[in-house]
Order: sequence, then C-alpha cells, then structure tokens
Amino acid sequence: MTTELANVWTLEKFVWADYRLAVLFTVLVPLVLTVWAFVTKSPGIQMLLTIYWRVASLLMITVYLMIGGLTFSFISGLMARVLIPVSLWFWEDLNEEIQEQPNSPLRFVFVAWRWAVTVYSAAGAVLIAFFLPCAFSRARFAGEACQVWLKPPLLYKEILHGGYTHSFLAFFGVVGLIVYLLALGYFVFVRLGRQGRSAMN
Repeated sequence: MTTELANVWTLEKFVWADYRLAVLFTVLVPLVLTVWAFVTKSPGIQMLLTIYWRVASLLMITVYLMIGGLTFSFISGLMARVLIPVSLWFWEDLNEEIQEQPNSPLRFVFVAWRWAVTVYSAAGAVLIAFFLPCAFSRARFAGEACQVWLKPPLLYKEILHGGYTHSFLAFFGVVGLIVYLLALGYFVFVRLGRQGRSAMN
C-alpha cells in the first residue's frame, strides 16, 4: 500500500510538472511569439503560429473534457500531443521561408521554441499513452492513477469557472471537440488533396 501511494505521489508530481510546462511551451511562449511576429511583420512565422493556435486549441478542449470527467479526454489529449508538432513541421513552403529568413532574434527564438515544443509534445505523448486505458474503462478511469490527470483541470475550473457546474463546462468541451473534428476532417479529406503541403495556397 505504501509503495502504491508513493507511485501515485510521484505520478502527481510528473502531471503537475507537465501542466506547468504546457502553460509555458504551448501558451505563454507562442503568445509572445505571435505578438512579436505581427509587430515585426514576419508573414511565414505569422502563418505558422496561426495554424499552431488552431491545432493547439485541442489542448484547451481536453481541459474542459477532463473537468467534466469524460473518459475520452485521454484520447483527445494524446491527439493534441501528436498534432501539435505535425502542424509545426508539415508545411513545406513555410519551412523553406523560415529557413531562408535572415538571422534575427525572432527567428532564433521561434526555431528554438519549435524544437522545444516538439520534444515536449513527443515526451508528453509517450507519457499519456501509458494512461490511454483510462479512456476505455470507467472503472480504470475512476482509479487514482487516472484521476491524478484531472486535478490540474479541476483547479483551473475552481479558479476561473467556480460558479459553473462540471457538466456545463463539459458541454462546451464536447461542442468544441465536435467542431474541431469537423474542421480536421475537412482539412484531411478536402483541403489536403487540393493544396498538399503548401500553407499559402
């Protein structure tokens, strides 16, 4: 029993560290870069960051799904960790434009962040993949190991949405997920065939 509690405590430390890194790498730094890119009129970086925000919105959707205690939030969380680095490296024209840009503080910070968030997302995907069974078993989902992942979203809920019920916030998460999947399906089955790996077309 002591060993099990120690394992849960260690996992909880990793989960909280993961959420703190998520705030840094997926919210604060790209927000600064987005403002910086628009101020300095860097169209390639602007476009890539715009695409990034659309894709990374799945992380926020996952937070609301976890607040509602929905098991498939683990699937959406894993999807976000996979899609974010894909969105940052997929576009051939944007990659070439950024590579050909003259050296500047913005380009240096952006490239460093792109590599950092790629490594972070890959590591996070591996970590959350171990807990994917939480998505397919309500009994497993109710266990301590799975519930640890819900603690940071629940704290977020208490800070920003204390007056709303879990089910009310989960509704917005589900609606957001449906819209996200429809947009992703349209891109994969319609736009991708037309424009390929060119973001500018």
